[in-house]
Amino acid sequence: MNGVPEDLIVYEIAVVVPKRNLNEENKGYDCVEVLVNEFRNVGLIVERVLGLSDEFIKLAAPLETLGRVAAKMQMKKTTHIGIDLQFEWEDIKAFVRQPDGSLFSWCERFQCYRHLIYEIVNKKNSVVTLKFDGKEIQWEAGESLLQRLELEGIVKQVFPLHDEIKRKKLLRSWALNWWDFTAQPIDEIYAYFGTKIAVYFSFLGMYTRWMIFPATFGLILQLIDFGSLKLLVFPAFFISVVLWAVLFFQFWKRKNSALSARWHLNFSVSTSEGYKLSGREWNSLQPPLELVKNSGIDKTKEKEALQRYEWFGYLKRFRNDVIIILSIICLQLPFELAYAHLYEVLKSDMVKFGLTVVYLLVIQYFTKIGGKISIRLIKHENNENTEYQADSLVYKVFGLYFMQSYIGVFYHALLHRNFMTLRQVLIQRLILYEVLENLVENSLPYLKYSYKKYRAVRNKKKREKGLIGKIQFATRVEKEYLKPTYSASISEELEDGLFDDFLELALQFGMIMMFACAFPLAFAFSALNNIAEMRTDALKLLAMLRRPVPRAAATIGAWLNIFQFLILMSICTNSALLVWLYDQEGKWKLEPGLAAILVMEHVLLLIKFGFSRFVPEEPAWVRAKRMKNATQAQDMCSKQLLRTISGREKAFGGYIRRKKPVGTNKTQ
Repeated sequence: MNGVPEDLIVYEIAVVVPKRNLNEENKGYDCVEVLVNEFRNVGLIVERVLGLSDEFIKLAAPLETLGRVAAKMQMKKTTHIGIDLQFEWEDIKAFVRQPDGSLFSWCERFQCYRHLIYEIVNKKNSVVTLKFDGKEIQWEAGESLLQRLELEGIVKQVFPLHDEIKRKKLLRSWALNWWDFTAQPIDEIYAYFGTKIAVYFSFLGMYTRWMIFPATFGLILQLIDFGSLKLLVFPAFFISVVLWAVLFFQFWKRKNSALSARWHLNFSVSTSEGYKLSGREWNSLQPPLELVKNSGIDKTKEKEALQRYEWFGYLKRFRNDVIIILSIICLQLPFELAYAHLYEVLKSDMVKFGLTVVYLLVIQYFTKIGGKISIRLIKHENNENTEYQADSLVYKVFGLYFMQSYIGVFYHALLHRNFMTLRQVLIQRLILYEVLENLVENSLPYLKYSYKKYRAVRNKKKREKGLIGKIQFATRVEKEYLKPTYSASISEELEDGLFDDFLELALQFGMIMMFACAFPLAFAFSALNNIAEMRTDALKLLAMLRRPVPRAAATIGAWLNIFQFLILMSICTNSALLVWLYDQEGKWKLEPGLAAILVMEHVLLLIKFGFSRFVPEEPAWVRAKRMKNATQAQDMCSKQLLRTISGREKAFGGYIRRKKPVGTNKTQ
C-alpha cells in the first residue's frame, strides 16, 4: 500500500487501552470489542497486541479505504495537468503521485486515519450501553465512539507508529551517515515525517553549507594578526557577512518554492503575481463562518460587522503584544542587567562560570512561565488557524529569549566596551549553551524512556507478586508507546519539537551575526555544531522519540521574519562595534573613519531591502509552471462555464447532461 508491496501490511496508527480479563459472555457488550469491530467495519486492518499493562490496537488502511475516505473528505489533490481538483477514487489515474510513488502523502494519510477512527458514531436513534470492567458507558446517538472512550479514560492515547523498514533505511542513509556532512535524503524525509520537518532539515542543511564561507573567513581573521589593517579587514568581514545572510535567505525562499513545487504543494490557481501556498492563506484575519452565514440582505450592517471583527482582532493582538513587551521590560530586563553587572564585577573565572550555569537554569523557568502566559493570551486572539496561532506564539516567546540571550552581551559590548570580556561571554554563551542544549536534548528522551520502562516493570511485579526473573518488552509497539513525544518545551497544543530546534538556530544566528566583528571564529564553531545537529536531530526523531504527528505547513513561518529582524539588528550592532574599535579613546568625533562607518550602515540597510528585487523568490521554472497551471485552469473553467450557461451541462462541476432536440424519441 502507498509505495510498498501489496502483501506487506504497514501499521501506521496505534490505539492504547488498558489490559483486562474479558469474559466470553460479556464480549459482545465490551466497549473495546465494539471499537475493534467498528474499525474493521470502516475498512481498517486491525491487529491486537498485549503488553505488560496495556493492550495496543494497531491499525492499517488499504489504499482503497484511504481513497474512498479522501473522496468523502473532499480532499484536493494535484492532477497531471497541474490543477488541484477534488479527489475521486474512480479517477485515481488522473492524480499525481508522491516522489516515493505513493498516492497519498503521510500528512494526507494521517488526516484520513483521523477521519476514519473519529467519525465512528452511534447511528441509532437511541443510547447504546457499553461495558468496561463492570462499568457502564452510555454511547449517545450521533456521538463519536473514540471521543467518548477518551473522555472515560479507556482509550489512553492514539499515536502514529514508525514504519520499521523506512525507519531503518533512514537510519542508514541519514542519521548514521556522517561522511556526507550536509547531504540529506530530503524527499525520503518528507515522505516519512511530512512537510514541516522536511522543510526544517532542508533549511538546516542549506544554512550549514552556506556557513562554510563566513566560517573560513572568520578562521583566517582569528589565526592571522593583521595589525593596523584590522580597521579595514573587520569592516570587510562585516560587509561580507551581511551580504552573505541577505543572499542566503533570498536563495532559501527560492529553494522553498522549488520544494513546494516538487512535493506538489501547489499554489492556488491565480493568474496574478500574488499567490498563496495550499493550507496557508496570506491574510491573517478571517471572519468566522457563522458571521458570514448570518450576514443578511442589509449590506451596511454586514460591512460594519466584518469591519468590527477585523479591527477587534487587531486590537486584541496589539493588547497582547503590549502585555508581553511591558512584562519583558519591567520584569525580565532588571534580572538580566543584574546578572550582567555581577558578571562584570566578579574577578574569578570559576565563579563567573558557575554564575552563568545558575543563570541559565533559572532563566528557563522564567521563560516557561512567559510561554504559558503567551498561550493564554493567544487563545483570545482572532487567529485563522492553528498555524497562525503558532506563529503568534513564536513571536511572543522569542521576545523573551531575545532578552535573555542578548541583553547581557549588549551590556558588555556597549556600556563597558571591554573586548576581551565580550569575547569570553560569547564563547561561554555559544559553547556552553549549545553543549548543554545538545546534552539535554539528546539525553532527556532516553532518561524519560528508561524511567517509563522501569515503572512499567515495577507495576507488573506489584500486580503479579510471584513473578521471578527479568521482564522484557516483547513488542515494538509497547516500546514506542513508552518513548517521549516530539513536543515543544512551551506548548504541546500549538507547537511541536520544531519550536525548540528553530529557536536554537535563531539564537545561534543572532549571536554570531550581531557580534561578528567581536568574535569571527563563532561562525566556525556554529558550522561544526550544525553538522552534528543534523545527525543528532535525525537520530532523535528516528530512535529516541515517537513518530511525530505530521504538519502541513510548507514554509518556516514566523521564523523567517525573526531571521530577517536579526539581520537588521546585526547591521546596527556591528556598526556600533566598529565605531568602538575605531574610536578607542571615546571622543566620538565625526572624523572620516566614523563617517565612513555611518555611511556603510545606511548602504547595508538599503542593500538589505533592495536585494529582494534583484533575486526573485521563485525559480523561473516554478513561476512558469504556476502560470501554465493557472492558464489551463482558467481556460477549462471558461469552457465549463460556457457549457453551463448554454444549458448543455447540469452544473459547473457535475456530470454532463446534454439537452436533447425537441421531439426526439427517448428510445433512439
